[in-house]
Amino acid sequence: MSSHEIARVAIKRAIRALHKRHLLEEGAHAPAIAALARPFVAQGLEWKEKAEKLEFELAQCYRAQSRLSEQLVVEVAECRSSKAALQEKESLIISLQNEITDAREENSKLRESAHQSAQAVDLAVSENQSLRAQLEDALQKLKEAQADNKNLIDRWMLEKMNDAEKLNEVNALYEEMMQQVKMSGIEQLARRQVDGVVRQREAGYEDFLPESVVPSSCKHVLEAHAGGCGSILFEHNSNRLLTGGQDRTVKVWDANAGILADMLRGSVGSILDIAVTHDAKFVIGASSSNNLCVWESSSGRVRHTLTGHTDKVCAVDATRCSSRNVVSAAYDHTIKVWDLHKGYCVHTIVSMSNCNALAYSSDGLTVCSGHVDGNLRMWDGVSGRLMSEVAAHSQAITSICVSRSGGVVLTSGRDNVHNMFDLRTLEVCGTLRASGSRVATNWSRSCISGDDNYVAAGSADGRVYIWSRMKTDKPASVLDGGHSSSPVLSCAWNDLGRLLASADRNGTVCIWM
Repeated sequence: MSSHEIARVAIKRAIRALHKRHLLEEGAHAPAIAALARPFVAQGLEWKEKAEKLEFELAQCYRAQSRLSEQLVVEVAECRSSKAALQEKESLIISLQNEITDAREENSKLRESAHQSAQAVDLAVSENQSLRAQLEDALQKLKEAQADNKNLIDRWMLEKMNDAEKLNEVNALYEEMMQQVKMSGIEQLARRQVDGVVRQREAGYEDFLPESVVPSSCKHVLEAHAGGCGSILFEHNSNRLLTGGQDRTVKVWDANAGILADMLRGSVGSILDIAVTHDAKFVIGASSSNNLCVWESSSGRVRHTLTGHTDKVCAVDATRCSSRNVVSAAYDHTIKVWDLHKGYCVHTIVSMSNCNALAYSSDGLTVCSGHVDGNLRMWDGVSGRLMSEVAAHSQAITSICVSRSGGVVLTSGRDNVHNMFDLRTLEVCGTLRASGSRVATNWSRSCISGDDNYVAAGSADGRVYIWSRMKTDKPASVLDGGHSSSPVLSCAWNDLGRLLASADRNGTVCIWM
């Protein structure tokens, strides 16, 4: 039995005992009341009223006792619930005390760990300070070593420059002696013909220039360069073909056999244009890495890396009169003249419009340049002075080619027109166009045959168009089938007049004959 039920039974017993006591008291007082009632009849009503009043008060006492009993039950229940809540709080206090004890122990452990960490940090700081002092000493020694190295390099470069100057003087003396030895009739005429300086008006021209033949079929298809080939060139009076492409190499081909003869490496950028000296000793490649690479043809070794341009070099040409001077153009609005013997720039020409193509005149004294604004400009190759200028095309000029005779310069433009100018008067002496001929890029190169009778130009439809200078109203021939509709970017005609080469955007080179 629960304590609540026990309390209820006890209350009921207490109520019964009070009721019995009331009955006993009433039975005990009843005779006295009857005895007294007789003599006091007169006072009966008064006593009766008092008795009723007492009974009423007794009933009120019973009711008050009942209320108190109920209140007692409620208070007992509240006491029990308070006792249970007190026990829960005591258990909670005990658990909190245990947690506090654990937290104190953990706090002491953390303090020990923090103390050890602080000691480790102090040790690391001291080691860092010592290492920093050692680093400062090493840096000071490095600066001293770099200064010594720079002084040594400067001294070495000075010695090299002195040696180069002496070697250049010896080479110049040798060339002068060789020229004096060769200054005789037939030998002099042959040398001038090889250099391309002989004019059509001079005697002996017809005897030394072979007649060019319009090719009709593709003799060889060469997969020359991965990523595209935009520059091709024949060596002077040779069937050796040079190609440059996006794979950063210059390849030398035997055009007759269609086989690779040599490969020139060393450029860090794509080859955008090629030039070769008149004696075929040096090959110059214009690179997208803002410089020019000069290779020795015999060994394939890089002789010079010509630096000075601040943007990609898009055009280069070598003079036909010596192996000394080279001219280049870049997208930094400059044209630079280089000395190959010394390996540095001797003149810088600044132009308001970027130059896409350039070429030396046959005498090596004038530089012809074609610009984005469509103008053809003539510069003094020695002083860099602008000699003359003419509006050649309505859009950008993409190609400049000086004829072997030196009297005509061919220009090609993005307006799909090929113009021939008299180099002395800068008057148009021929305009070539065709309905299907479209210039593909800003660096598409066209060419003139060795006997100056034909012009060849590639088109965006994968064809090569050939015009005769005697009949410019329509092409003399259209070569198709070698490039599979890939845009033709460059054409080159060899000096011997029988082979024509063309290169497309896929890196394929076709040799026509």
